[in-house]
Amino acid sequence: MLDWIPIAFITFKVLVFGTGMFLAIKWHYDQGKKGRQIDRVAVRRTAGKVAVIAVVFAISLVGLLLATFAVSQKIGLDLSSP
Repeated sequence: MLDWIPIAFITFKVLVFGTGMFLAIKWHYDQGKKGRQIDRVAVRRTAGKVAVIAVVFAISLVGLLLATFAVSQKIGLDLSSP
């Protein structure tokens, strides 16, 4: 019985995500068919915001990595390569 649980959960997950992706793609396709004019200034502004967020995320990730190494060395963990 326990062998079927991962299969059932993975199947359910694939069905839910597949349905969600299909509906998201369909919605975006339908929005594109409406023939709405794209405001180029708004697109550039949004692209700039996304770029800033990506840079802040990368810097935060590097900071977290350095903090993790500092704390692990402080508590005496050996992080040297074998």
